[in-house]
Amino acid sequence: MRFINKIAVVTGGSTGIGKETILKLNNEKAKVYNLDVVQTQDSNSTFIKCDVSDYEQVKNAVAKILEIEGKIDLLFANAGIHLFANIEETSIDEFEKVLSVNIKGVYFVLKEIIPIMKKQNKGNILLMGSDQSFVGKGKSSAYGLTKGAIAQLTKSTAIDYADFNIKVNCICPGTIDTPLLDKAVEKFKSLTGMENDEIKILLEEAQPIKRIAQPEEIANVACYLLSEENSFMTGAMVPVDGGYTCQ
Repeated sequence: MRFINKIAVVTGGSTGIGKETILKLNNEKAKVYNLDVVQTQDSNSTFIKCDVSDYEQVKNAVAKILEIEGKIDLLFANAGIHLFANIEETSIDEFEKVLSVNIKGVYFVLKEIIPIMKKQNKGNILLMGSDQSFVGKGKSSAYGLTKGAIAQLTKSTAIDYADFNIKVNCICPGTIDTPLLDKAVEKFKSLTGMENDEIKILLEEAQPIKRIAQPEEIANVACYLLSEENSFMTGAMVPVDGGYTCQ
């Protein structure tokens, strides 16, 4: 039980990787708070409705957790949205929304939680990157931009707070069977006319491991990075992508 008496905050924890990570944290006795805009009915976490792109909502949510628990040990800044489009196909509203959730949302939770961990002189933070934190992909201008930014934010924050015993790492999944992938597939289908089975084969063949990952496989790595077993990694970009970025 790696997370006994630990207080964890997970953003975007109602679906996909966030949901699976919460399940594993809870199973190992962490008390988890899920900050999301989508209400969840599971009993693995305490839900707080929060749009992470709204600083006041983040500020209020973190203050509420601190008032109840008196500390925050772990943060998984997981919330994010995807957009399958090149620059010309991306509206200004879409651009602003992707940047607001994927960059501002991460920055806001860091801004509120880091001072708490700093006072504790201890904390463990994990940011959600992507294979696109390492490499480029077509029709991913706004999304790829945000994941490149998260890579640099990870490194800079890790350096700034190493003296306070705060570790900051970034998990970088490849193609994962989540609702975000479903939306991307539907957009790809509408643009190409390909069927779902054809798209699935393309996605599977892109990885040397020749399959799409399940959310729990990413959650396993996330929990390691958030645990005390990770005693000497900070500022690391950790690919969990079936070998995609090593090609």
